[in-house]
Amino acid sequence: MNIINQTHSRLVNLTLVEVAHGIGKCLVALLALCSMFLVSCKENDDTVEEFANWQETNDAYVSNLYSRAVMNAEPTEGKITAIKKWSYNADDKQHNNPSDYIYVEVLSKGDGTVSPIFTDSVRVHYQGRLLPSASYANGYVFDQSWTGEYDTQTNVPVKFAVGSVVDGFTTALQHMHKGDRWKVYIPYQLGYGESGSTSIPGYSTLVFDITLSNFWHVGEKVPDFH
Repeated sequence: MNIINQTHSRLVNLTLVEVAHGIGKCLVALLALCSMFLVSCKENDDTVEEFANWQETNDAYVSNLYSRAVMNAEPTEGKITAIKKWSYNADDKQHNNPSDYIYVEVLSKGDGTVSPIFTDSVRVHYQGRLLPSASYANGYVFDQSWTGEYDTQTNVPVKFAVGSVVDGFTTALQHMHKGDRWKVYIPYQLGYGESGSTSIPGYSTLVFDITLSNFWHVGEKVPDFH
C-alpha cells in the first residue's frame, strides 16, 4: 500500500509539475504578445500633444514681438508698442529683456485722457486666450467677462483692483484711458510663470482683449453698473 501510494503520489506530482510548466510557458507567451501589442500601439499612437514645445514656442513668439515693437512709446493704432513692467523704471537698462515688457496693439481709442493708478478700482471687459495650439487654431480661451458676442452696450464689465491681477494686466491698465480697447500680449514671466494655473499651462503667453470701461480712485464710491 505504501509503495502504491508513493508511486501514485509521484505520478500526481509529476503531472502537476508538467501542468505548471505548461502554464508557465503560456503565461510567458501571453506576456510577450501583450508587450508586442503595447509597443505596436505606442508606435502607431497618433495622439497629438496639445502644448508641444510650449516654452520654446512662447519664448520665440515674445522675442519676435520684442524685435518688432516700438519701445516705451504712447500706444497708437497700427503699431505694436512695448511697455515695461509697471514696477520697472522705463530707463532701467537692467530690465531690457523681451520678458520685461508687455506688447500692445490699440484696437480702438477711447475719449479718456488719464489712466488708472495701482491703487484704483476699474471696470473692464476682457477675454484671455493662449497662443494657438494643436486643437485651438485661434488660441484656447481660458477666461472672459462676457458671453456671446462682444458688445459694450449689453455686456457687464467686471470690477476689480488694478493691483489684484497679474503684473502684465496691471501694467496695461496703468497706461489705458477710459474707453480704450487694447490687445495685450503678456509674457509668462509677467503672467502665470513656469507653473501656470488650473486652466493655463506653464510658460504661457497670455493674449488679452481688454476694454477699460471706467475707473475710480481710493475713497471714491464705485457705482453699481447699469
